[in-house]
Amino acid sequence: MYAVVGCSDCEALWIVEGRPETTGCPRCGSRHRFEALKKFVTTDDEDHARDVRSALLAKRRGEEDAFARVDSFAELEPALEDVGTTDEEYLAASGIDTEEVAAAGERAMAGNQSRSRKDVVLDALAALDHPDEAAVVEFAGERGVPADYVRSALEKLERMGRVSRGRDGYRLL
Repeated sequence: MYAVVGCSDCEALWIVEGRPETTGCPRCGSRHRFEALKKFVTTDDEDHARDVRSALLAKRRGEEDAFARVDSFAELEPALEDVGTTDEEYLAASGIDTEEVAAAGERAMAGNQSRSRKDVVLDALAALDHPDEAAVVEFAGERGVPADYVRSALEKLERMGRVSRGRDGYRLL
């Protein structure tokens, strides 16, 4: 159920879903008992509630004629898909490589980005048989970690005593 309600303090109108015990005004923040609020309409259709709220706001501003010329929310929403630029067009126009963005998104969805860059370096040291600098850089690079960061992290880890470097590469301590 959806209800179009109004605030007794600032006269804002908003849509409340369900029957909560209390609700807050999105404009002034006042808390109201739901049962005490004036309900302009109660409906099971969210689009109908949106249309009623829009009609009330248009009437309040004296714009009933303009509102009458506009389609309902249910008819307008699919049209929004065709308005404006797509994300890819926007990024390309901003000089951003959309293929790289897509690849980064895939890496994030695969869980690689949930690990910190430092964790990826530590993962490389644990996973590789003979983790020399080049192998760690390659391992981390495949997971989106820049080579400069890897080299810096290896130096810091060595200074902190978390890894040691020998002739055959790094070793976790």
